[in-house]
Amino acid sequence: MNTHTTAVLRGAYRRFAGRPWLTDLALGGGLTAFDVATLSTRQPAPSAAGLLLWGLGTFPLLWRRRCPRAVLAAMTAVFVVFEALDPVPGKTPGPYLLIFAVYAVARCRSLPVSLAATALSLIAAVATDLVTGRSGPPQPGSLEPITATTFVAFYGVAWLLGYGRRRIGIQAGRLRELNDRLRAEQETNARQAIVAERARIARDLHDVVAHHVSAIALQARATEEALQDEAVRDGAVRGGDVVLAGGVVTDGGANGVARIADTADTALIEMRRILGLLTGPEEDLTPEPSLQHLGRLIDAAEAAGCQVTATLDDSLGELPLALRISGYRIAQEALTNVRKHAGPTEVLIAVRHGRTELTIEVENGPPAPGHRPVPGSGRGLIGVRERVAAFDGTLHTGPLPGGGWRVLATLPLAADPRAVPRKVPS
Repeated sequence: MNTHTTAVLRGAYRRFAGRPWLTDLALGGGLTAFDVATLSTRQPAPSAAGLLLWGLGTFPLLWRRRCPRAVLAAMTAVFVVFEALDPVPGKTPGPYLLIFAVYAVARCRSLPVSLAATALSLIAAVATDLVTGRSGPPQPGSLEPITATTFVAFYGVAWLLGYGRRRIGIQAGRLRELNDRLRAEQETNARQAIVAERARIARDLHDVVAHHVSAIALQARATEEALQDEAVRDGAVRGGDVVLAGGVVTDGGANGVARIADTADTALIEMRRILGLLTGPEEDLTPEPSLQHLGRLIDAAEAAGCQVTATLDDSLGELPLALRISGYRIAQEALTNVRKHAGPTEVLIAVRHGRTELTIEVENGPPAPGHRPVPGSGRGLIGVRERVAAFDGTLHTGPLPGGGWRVLATLPLAADPRAVPRKVPS
């Protein structure tokens, strides 16, 4: 059988299995048609009543999923009538067709209901067969000719198969429900992690922007004082203008600089208010560590037994503060994952400051022998992705050929060189 034929058959099976009524139609209708066609060729030809009763013995299977108890009762009643009337001499249905109804009731109904229905059908079938003399008394170890043991064996096997299939279906349903709940919890945790990391990024940006806005306010205050001192020394203040020596009038110079300072102060107040909405009152607003503090991460990794090889550029302090903080957090998460998943192993960390981008690369060797990985929540990697995306950067993570792991984050620098200060105070 070639691959194409296998694929066609598999697709047909999926479509067929996805429509239970087709299975019931094929079973009930197919068995009925086959039995009637087979019996009609019998010599001497059976009567119409015999054909009708024989066909009714399997026809109720069309409804075996929707009302299995009624199907079992109907098939048992037809069996009793057929055995009592004996419309086709020498022909007896035996237990072979009733087992389909027994399987259905055990598959689709609860344990007490299926046991009761099966027991009643078994008693009725065996009693009828014994009264009519079609079968003999139970004979240990014998199924043929038809005896009461035959009915018990066939009924028992059919009921056990149906009940086992029911338990499997119940367990599968519970597993699907649990899987859906776990997936929903994972999505909730992921959303919470994103919100928390964005709030943390907002805090980092607050540290960065507040630093520069504070510098603007300080410079404006100093300029205002310088203009006031110069006006007093060399000229006079007329209205809101400063009149310097030689009659030069600045257009509201002192007041304009004062407005710059007031605007910067207002910006700081509003920024802190927005940050409070993002982080909550319990958030610590102490300065964040940056790439200049990578030594702490390296010392912590070495204290955990890792052999760390670090390659750090000397110009990391020239980067904008936002990049330094995010770069530190990325390296921190990567080294934390090394300790969790690989244990004491070889670690390579490289932080390079290029002309157009900052690159953070962390590689580790295979897990240490006997190390048991610590399960993670996945929030750390989500945070790394959020930080990289905030700078329109790229992130590559994946296994190494030797069994280790690699994290490579690239954060582009500002396109305008003036946006990258040569020295930003820590």
